[in-house]
Amino acid sequence: MVIPTHLTPEILVPRIGDYLVEKGLLKPDDLKRALNLQQEQRTQGKHVLMGQVLLEMNMISRAALDQAVTEQILQLRTALQETNQQLEQRVQERTIELQAALKRLSGLNQLKSNIIDNVSHEFRTPLTHIIGYLELLISEALGPTNQDQNNALLVMRKSSERLEVLIDELIQFSVASQGEFTLHIVDVDISSTLENILSKNQHKAEEHELTLKAKIQSGLPKVKADAEKISWVVSQLLDNGMKFTPKKGQVVLSADQKGGFVRIAVSDTGIGIAPEKISELFEPFHQLDGTSTRRFGGTGLGLALVKQILDAHGSAILVSSEVNIGTRMEFNLPTISIN
Repeated sequence: MVIPTHLTPEILVPRIGDYLVEKGLLKPDDLKRALNLQQEQRTQGKHVLMGQVLLEMNMISRAALDQAVTEQILQLRTALQETNQQLEQRVQERTIELQAALKRLSGLNQLKSNIIDNVSHEFRTPLTHIIGYLELLISEALGPTNQDQNNALLVMRKSSERLEVLIDELIQFSVASQGEFTLHIVDVDISSTLENILSKNQHKAEEHELTLKAKIQSGLPKVKADAEKISWVVSQLLDNGMKFTPKKGQVVLSADQKGGFVRIAVSDTGIGIAPEKISELFEPFHQLDGTSTRRFGGTGLGLALVKQILDAHGSAILVSSEVNIGTRMEFNLPTISIN
C-alpha cells in the first residue's frame, strides 16, 4: 500500500489546524498562537499533537476536532484506494507488456535455433564432399601432386577440419537449445579415456610449440557419464587451453579421486582471465575479446556447450585464473558404487 506524499501520517496531524481554518472552525491568528505554543513545548522535550494543543487552549471542542480528524482520515483512505487502483492498473499493463516481450524473445530464440540448425546441416553435406576429395588428392588417388600442391592441400584439409568442428558445435548447440539434449550414461574407464584424448591432442600441442602433460592418478575408478560427450568436454577444454597459451607454454590434464568423485582439470600457463570476466565465459556466441581484430577465432560456443553438458551430468565447472599467469578449469564426475 502506497500513501500519497501529500497525505502521509507525518503531514496529516499538523494540517489539522489548516483544515479547521478552511472549515471556518478556527481563526488564522489562533492557529498561529497554537503553533507557537506547540513549538515551545517541543523545545522542552514534550511531543504534543496540534489537536491536543487546540483543546488545551480551548480553541475548539472535542466533537469538532474528532469530526475534522475523521474527515481527513476518510480523505486519506479515498486517496489510498485511488492510488492502489492506479498501481494495480500499471502492474497489469506492465505484465501484459512483459508477456508480449517474452513471447517475442521466445520466438526469436526459436527462429535463431532453426536457422542455426538448418544452415549447419546444409553446410555439412558439401563440406563432407570437400574433405573427401581432399583426402583423395592428398593420397594421390586422382593423380600425382608436387610438393607445393601437397602443402596447399594439407592447409586446405586443416581448414576444412576446423570448419567441420565449428559446424558440429553449432549443431550441438541447436539440439541443446531445442530441448533435445540427451545423455547415454554408461560406466566409463576415465583413465583410458583421458589417455586417448591426450594422445589425439599431442600433435596439436606440438604444432603450437606447447608442452602437453598428464597428471592422472593411477587406479582411478570408473565413472558414470556419457563417454562421448565427456570426451568432447575434455577435448574442448584442452583446445581452449592450447588456444590461449603462448608458445613454449604448458597445458596439463590432471585427474584424481576426491571422495566419491573423480576430479578432472585442465590447467594452462596462458593469458589468463580477469576475475570480472569469468562469468562471461559460458555465454553462447560470446568471446571475451569481441573486437573485429581479435586474435583468437571460434564461434564462442565451445564453453557454452561444455557447461550444458556438465549441467546435464549434474556437475559444475569451476574456473580459477590470473591474468598473464594461467587458468584452471575443473569438474567432478561420480564414481561407480561398488557394493
